[in-house]
Amino acid sequence: MRNSGFLWIIIGLIVLLDVYIFQAIKVVAPTAPKLRTTLFIVYWVVAVVALGIMIMLPNINYEAWPKAVRTYVFAIIVGLFFSKLVASMFLAMDDIRRGSMWILGKLYSNPTVAISQTSEGITRSTFMSWLGLAIGGGLFGTLLYGFNNKYRYQLTRVKLAYDNLPSAFKGLKIVHISDIHSGSFNDEQAVQRGIDKILKEKPDLILFTGDLVNDRHTEMTDYISHFSKLSAPMGVFSTLGNHDYGDYVRWESPEAKVTNLENLKKVHATMGWRLLMNEHVVLEKGGETIALLGIENWSAKGNFPKYGKMSEAYTGSEKHPFKILMSHDPSHWQAEVRKSYPDIDLMLSGHTHGMQFGVEIPGFRWSPVQYMYKQWAGLYEEEKQKLYVNRGFGFIGYPGRVGILPEITVIELA
Repeated sequence: MRNSGFLWIIIGLIVLLDVYIFQAIKVVAPTAPKLRTTLFIVYWVVAVVALGIMIMLPNINYEAWPKAVRTYVFAIIVGLFFSKLVASMFLAMDDIRRGSMWILGKLYSNPTVAISQTSEGITRSTFMSWLGLAIGGGLFGTLLYGFNNKYRYQLTRVKLAYDNLPSAFKGLKIVHISDIHSGSFNDEQAVQRGIDKILKEKPDLILFTGDLVNDRHTEMTDYISHFSKLSAPMGVFSTLGNHDYGDYVRWESPEAKVTNLENLKKVHATMGWRLLMNEHVVLEKGGETIALLGIENWSAKGNFPKYGKMSEAYTGSEKHPFKILMSHDPSHWQAEVRKSYPDIDLMLSGHTHGMQFGVEIPGFRWSPVQYMYKQWAGLYEEEKQKLYVNRGFGFIGYPGRVGILPEITVIELA
């Protein structure tokens, strides 16, 4: 009942938002009767269909829909909502301005203040209506365009220099990937192209930092054969991310959840990946060694779990001159690693996906996720320690990417 009530509150807000946006559409709509009527009909048909799907969700077997249909329908509905919300912010600015002018006009009995518009040219209200609708429509169009980018894997090459790196490991090539989210995939050939890019690099070592699935181990069924092809002379190592534990699914029993996680661990083993669970391994080359640590998910953000045990992974690694840590959530770096483990030379993370939406151009980067995560994509350095946050191999929720492409990171140690 509580969830049903919340749903109806959301639906009521959406109706109000649709009515509010429609007022702006009436302002800018063409004067030709047929065009105007057609525009109004299209707007309300789309709005009613989207609203109808939301109303029916509790009573339809949404999970039985084909995955691609389910994913895109949800993304379009959410995209419409946020586009209208952004547009409404600009419209509200103009309404506040006009309301303030009206109040001032009444207070001072000044009709020239109460009515603020000229008889010639475009009025400020019409301009703001156009601006709000253009920005909202542009956002929605950009989200639709982003559907084409979800498998556009980009290679990012990073060279990292360390004074304490053993000479035998100079030039070591590491491929770092994260956040596969196989439950979101619907194109095996496209995924294979990403795997082929990794193999073409011929890395010495492949490291995966969590979120193999969205929720269930069965999401990997069609992709085990693909990711099993990943291999490197020094091995493929992995850790768990917050989605791997099945925390976001209503299981039929606590035992089913535990079984799912155990089966997911077996998936890692089947693919030939060495899953590190709060432990470390020693990598040897030319008679010299470095330590590779991997912990379970550990987040400094309240909504994400702290399963990781850094003390267990670290114990015994002290004697090795260079240490790499795989930890899914980048908030772990500032909250614990920087404070308590100053000899961790390089930490590799993922988790944020760069929110799959943002701007990255030379000299400027922005994504909404930066307001939650200080370290959200790329390389960060403080004193002698470095953190690299991978933008994610896969996607979740929104089946696309805008500005922040899926990433394969190629790290060379020097």
